[in-house]
Amino acid sequence: MPKFAANLSMMFNEVPFLDRFAAAAECGFRAVEYLFPYDHPYEVVAERLQAAGLAQALFNMPPGDWAAGERGMAALPGRKADFAAALDTAIAYAKVIGTPLLHMMAGLASATDPAAIATYRDNLKRAADATGEAGIGLVIEPINSRDMPGYFLNDFNRAVDFIAEMDAAHMKLQFDVYHRQILHGDVIMALRQMGPLIGHIQIASVPDRHEPMIGELDDRRIFAEIDAIGYQGYVGCEYRPAAGTREGLGWMSKI
Repeated sequence: MPKFAANLSMMFNEVPFLDRFAAAAECGFRAVEYLFPYDHPYEVVAERLQAAGLAQALFNMPPGDWAAGERGMAALPGRKADFAAALDTAIAYAKVIGTPLLHMMAGLASATDPAAIATYRDNLKRAADATGEAGIGLVIEPINSRDMPGYFLNDFNRAVDFIAEMDAAHMKLQFDVYHRQILHGDVIMALRQMGPLIGHIQIASVPDRHEPMIGELDDRRIFAEIDAIGYQGYVGCEYRPAAGTREGLGWMSKI
């Protein structure tokens, strides 16, 4: 059975962020992920993680001005200096908190704009070099246009192509089952084909992004396939609880 990590940006919202580490541990999780830790000093986040006896699975690089609608800067022409500063911040946090993976968000830009494509390639190379030097893994994730309209990286095959271009062993694909189903379907075959490139997996039911086992997919079969391809990392539970985090955790006993 896969190892699950609670996503603290979506789960345990019943308590403040720093209290979610202990809440996740109390519910049996052994690892966590979240979107961003940057509202808190990295020493404080690291202390809460360690006090709860949890492993850190992943978090995202700073996305720019999230409140203003920015969803990453990697593909934004004219923002290379901001991206470089965000990358430095992410690595500083990663070293103290102890995450093995950083996710680089692409941002809102046309996937066919030559300037955006060139900027993304340049920033991806910068991030790959910096994370490699720091001993941290790097992942990129295709995100569907229903949840995030205008997102630059909205195709799994294109993400695989970018990874192949970089040719860096520590750079992998973040395979979100929810986004894969909405973008392309064919989840099982994609897991088989892309397995060697997958650095992190996330789950949520489709179409409502709630707990697994209640949507249109056969989640039991998907979990069995994750085991079958030899994936050893954590599976991030990046879903919105339908009616309270603790109340919805019964799905884990049904696998």
